[in-house]
Amino acid sequence: MNTNVPASLYAQRRARLARQLGPNGIAVLPTAPEQQRNRDSDFLFRHDSYFYYLTGFTEPNAWLVVAGDGSSTLFCQPKDMEREIWDGLRLGAEAAPAALGVDAAHSIADLDARLPRLLENRDTVWFPFATHDGLEQRVAGWLGKVRARVRYGALCPGQQHDLCALLDEMRLFKDDKEQDLMRRAAAISARAHVRTMQACARMVREGKDVREHHLDAELMHEFRAAGSQYPAYASIVASGPNACVLHYRADAAPVRAGELVLIDAGCELDGYASDITRTFPANGKFTGPQRELYDLVLASQSAAVAATKPGARFTDPHEAVVKVLAQGMLDTGLLDRNKAGTLDDVIETRAYFQFYMHRTGHWLGMDVHDCGSYVEPGDTSAPSERKDPLSNETITNRPSRILRPGMVLTIEPGIYVRPAEGVPERYHNIGIRIEDDAIVNDGGCELITRGVPVEGGEIEALMRG
Repeated sequence: MNTNVPASLYAQRRARLARQLGPNGIAVLPTAPEQQRNRDSDFLFRHDSYFYYLTGFTEPNAWLVVAGDGSSTLFCQPKDMEREIWDGLRLGAEAAPAALGVDAAHSIADLDARLPRLLENRDTVWFPFATHDGLEQRVAGWLGKVRARVRYGALCPGQQHDLCALLDEMRLFKDDKEQDLMRRAAAISARAHVRTMQACARMVREGKDVREHHLDAELMHEFRAAGSQYPAYASIVASGPNACVLHYRADAAPVRAGELVLIDAGCELDGYASDITRTFPANGKFTGPQRELYDLVLASQSAAVAATKPGARFTDPHEAVVKVLAQGMLDTGLLDRNKAGTLDDVIETRAYFQFYMHRTGHWLGMDVHDCGSYVEPGDTSAPSERKDPLSNETITNRPSRILRPGMVLTIEPGIYVRPAEGVPERYHNIGIRIEDDAIVNDGGCELITRGVPVEGGEIEALMRG
């Protein structure tokens, strides 16, 4: 249970959700299941984000029911002295109302008996679609028990709606408490990147055998030492040509002087993620071609930051990045002007895709790729269609989301140069990504991850220290 956030905040969220269910609606929401890792061991448990958003409760095997009248009921594991010796203390149903602010709590063993009665005489049941294996069948079973009581005057909900549609929109806008948590998570992650950069340069200068997993260990040390519960995702620590693999995982590859290291890593703090990428020279000094492409990526990120502001579309930062990177690819010779044509041609044909193949950002919050629509809700503009020049598929363009204060997103351009015919050899195997986390505010955006340097000269100075 998160004791750093008052129970009243979760109660306010439940009340806000209840108002959207309709007076005769009801929502049913489980937390995540425990997952077996091997014969006698489970993976480290991590709660379901939707469930946690409404409860702050981190124990497994729990369910929340919220009714349209504002009442809430929790089902959780009962107190059990024997199991608590092995697995740790449980809150228990008796203590849950006072601790969590719910109206009632029962043992999880009573779930199947009590749920049909809670669903009786409701017109709509809400639950998250396609997020929990078997949930649809479980709801259908409860509704079947309600239908079996129609002879006694019970009414069965006639409508089923996706609860994610409501919660996604709520979670997309971060309140002050959430923003504060994300700033703290970002600060921890920034310190971890600084620590790792400096450790890398020191070990390389000392002639030690440095491996990617050594740098991964430096990150994890700082995360846990600062109180973070987990990494927000599997850290990417990629040396040399491995940096050209977008979802590479830290392995045993050597970290060599003269090569770049790309680290994409962030911690999770009290349920909220951070997400930082930095690319740096292993020995603390960029080569000429490395610095040339690094400065190009940084310039594209600066253009994206300037485009991240209220009233802009979510796609605007990406379009700003593509324009800068595409021009840079022509200027450096990564793209042959005689073949690729003008800047407009490069953008129209997506020729830049050879070296930049991902989007510039995503929503960030309780999940590292957080929920929330990327299409503006309620926009009645007619969608347009176009043929993708690379796949030849028909793509439907819908109005992109309008950025508003309280939204949090990443800004992460990159460039990845694999050896290929016509690609200047001096750039071969250079992979660069620069990623920061941005909170949209009234004046533009706040970059909360700049506790770790981003300018090339500042990175070199840091690594000399």
